[in-house]
Amino acid sequence: MLGSGAYWGPIAAALGGQLDLQAFDLPGHGRSDGWLPAGDDPDFHTAVTRMAAAMIERPLDLIGHSFGATVALRIAVAAPDAVRSLTLIEPVLFAAAPDPAQDALDARMASLLAKGRDAEAAEVFLAVWGDQDWNSLPDSIRAQMARQIRLVAATGPALRQDSARILREGGLEALDAPVLLVSGGDSPPVIHMIADALAARLPDVGRATVPRARHMLPLTHPEAVAGLIAVNLERS
Repeated sequence: MLGSGAYWGPIAAALGGQLDLQAFDLPGHGRSDGWLPAGDDPDFHTAVTRMAAAMIERPLDLIGHSFGATVALRIAVAAPDAVRSLTLIEPVLFAAAPDPAQDALDARMASLLAKGRDAEAAEVFLAVWGDQDWNSLPDSIRAQMARQIRLVAATGPALRQDSARILREGGLEALDAPVLLVSGGDSPPVIHMIADALAARLPDVGRATVPRARHMLPLTHPEAVAGLIAVNLERS
């Protein structure tokens, strides 16, 4: 979120044609139109999950980062037979590992949004989950992120309360495809806590940490991430 499918470009190049990589812009991001909830879309996470699932015609390799990793995991739990391998880069499924620091961040963002201070909320969010200083960004990008930040805040039920029931009993345990959990060495501690919680329940799981990387490691360390993706592809 707050990015676009374009940031998978360097990773696709580094993979050198090992797979046909399809990435799409989330609603309200990149070249996609804004999100206009359909009558049967209860929330943004569900809408994105349905978009991604509609592209699956045969078992394939699912790769997701951050919010996208939770969407990939949701699909895999709902339809294990559709997944050949699963690479989850910093899945932000906070329900798996409640964390006071993340609670405080969410509360601060909620307070700012309630006061209409969307740009400040985006700045607070990026200070933890971004890779660039807010003041170094072009005005147009800051304005865009300020418009998008309410979509981030609206993911709370899915990511914090697990409204999609990704963590339901027996769900993770039913995945027999190889799963790789990738984390940045310098990412927020909650990322490693989430990975620990997920790994404890997955039958076929590998763990990898990219040294000196933070949450946006697909952008900052594309070759390292591509190399880890390739390892999981070989396992599948």
